[in-house]
Amino acid sequence: MGRIITGEGLDRTDIETPFRQVSFSSRQAETLASNTPVLRILPDVNVIKLGGQSIMDRGAAAVLPLVEEIAQAKKEHQILIGVGGGTRARHAYAIALDLDMPTSVLAKLGMNVPMQNARMLQLLLARHGGILIDHDAFGHLPLYYAMGCLPIIPGMPPFSYWEKPSAKGRIPTNRTDSGVYLTAEALGARSCILVKDERGLFTANPKTDRGARFIPKVHAQELLDLQLPDMVVEPVVLENMLRARLVKQVQIIDGTVPGNLTRALNGEHVGTLITAE
Repeated sequence: MGRIITGEGLDRTDIETPFRQVSFSSRQAETLASNTPVLRILPDVNVIKLGGQSIMDRGAAAVLPLVEEIAQAKKEHQILIGVGGGTRARHAYAIALDLDMPTSVLAKLGMNVPMQNARMLQLLLARHGGILIDHDAFGHLPLYYAMGCLPIIPGMPPFSYWEKPSAKGRIPTNRTDSGVYLTAEALGARSCILVKDERGLFTANPKTDRGARFIPKVHAQELLDLQLPDMVVEPVVLENMLRARLVKQVQIIDGTVPGNLTRALNGEHVGTLITAE
């Protein structure tokens, strides 16, 4: 480290810290960091993801009953809602891929449709305290909850042009499931619930494969090892769960069934539980 001159004219060449003689690239640094506790910033918050294609694209028939259920649940629970992109986002991805755009550009484009859906949901929930926020407003969440607000965010993580290249192809690895889960982990949330239009996780897509079997509970590593051809959750969520310090469980539920979200918020097992304990 560079030499620092103190007010008394004395030299001080080191700052006392566990990392004083260890680079952040060393395994020793990883060990030092992993031994420290992690603060749950908002441990009472329930982070909910409403699917873009599975919920928002269905229109009033699916969205309006959930709006009323969320409004009622808000009286008992602190809720943060993330919203997916759905079919319109997939259409944008398809055009960008056809135009040879890189992964980073697709990630940037992927933010736009979830923002549109989040804005529409906010307007529907406005009379119940719904407010649209961006990721920079996380520091205001305690104030929003104290004021009785219901914060809503676009589910896409704000990696934008800094999205890492995908292992295969160019579709961004971190999409709206990932963004919502990472939000829950960052806040140390009470729960993370992914609201879809299926009972939960199946061995294949139940919409196209009648032989698909329902999986009520599974460990994240076990699910990755199965290498299923199609999943209702982004695989990167499972990988992040295995490394997570705080949110080690995600529940996938069918939001088209009245009462399912309320039951999940109350701690019931109503869909598929994915754990990393």
